[in-house]
Amino acid sequence: MDVSFVIPCYGSEHTIEKVVDELRTTMAQRPECSYEIVLVNDNSPDQVWGVIQKLVKTYGNMKGISLARNFGQHAALMAGYRSCSGDIVVSLDDDGQTPADEAFLLIDKIKEGYDVVYGCYPEIKQSHFRIFGSWVNEKMIEVLLGKPRELKCTSYYAARRFIIEEMLRYRNSYPYVGGLVLRSTKNIANVPVHHRARMEGKSGYSLGKLLGLWFNGFTAFSVKPLRLATVVGFLCAAAGFIYGVVMVLRKLLGYTTVLGYSSLITVILFIGGIIMVLLGIIGEYIGRIYISINNAPQYVIRETIGGSDEKTD
Repeated sequence: MDVSFVIPCYGSEHTIEKVVDELRTTMAQRPECSYEIVLVNDNSPDQVWGVIQKLVKTYGNMKGISLARNFGQHAALMAGYRSCSGDIVVSLDDDGQTPADEAFLLIDKIKEGYDVVYGCYPEIKQSHFRIFGSWVNEKMIEVLLGKPRELKCTSYYAARRFIIEEMLRYRNSYPYVGGLVLRSTKNIANVPVHHRARMEGKSGYSLGKLLGLWFNGFTAFSVKPLRLATVVGFLCAAAGFIYGVVMVLRKLLGYTTVLGYSSLITVILFIGGIIMVLLGIIGEYIGRIYISINNAPQYVIRETIGGSDEKTD
């Protein structure tokens, strides 16, 4: 059985070597399993590419990919998927938070007949900001992408080869891995694993990057936000009509209608704000269509090392 480990790397020059060593130690316990490790440098500002080059030259079953700019974790994963060849592909983080020594929990679970197995964390060791971000992401894919409520999607998961091949059919910019998995199969399971504290540094996800990820998730695989815009438009129109009818009835019944400047401005600002938000959502969809038509790259590879496809641009 061939297993490929794909690890996107950003800001991890001091941690990625430890993760690789842990993977190698873990896989040595099952000598019947052949494996490869694919490390993708997402244009990290530190010296992680130098570390990757050293690791690839030291071990024969590794590949390194360096992207031309920072395309994001999900694009880096897609680059790694396109380069790997395992029957089972395991994705994990470069900071040591996803336990490499528990990889066989996912692999053994997938042998039970599942297409994808996510590691889930009984206890999460992250900042409150990241915990909140993960919760929002879970709820978003629950509502917009139809994820079962009991299923937990994390960055630590194993997938069968045919699922990876189906995901790679997506060639547009801004890939969203969770959406690609959920649209490919519903035969998904969870297995509990330990969540560790970061070995070093802090998360590369800022508020801006998290917002970008969420926007990408709900515009790439769902039209529900557009339907929501239609519903909100109808509700606002209905509220305006009802308010107008009430005002006419009050006038006919002899009630005094007080013209309030403050209330009028409040209503205008509220309705105007809703309109701008909905236009923004529609604009996001139009922008993604424009980018796709212009064939914007999902990622650009500057250099690869290891395997038979080694090259430098």
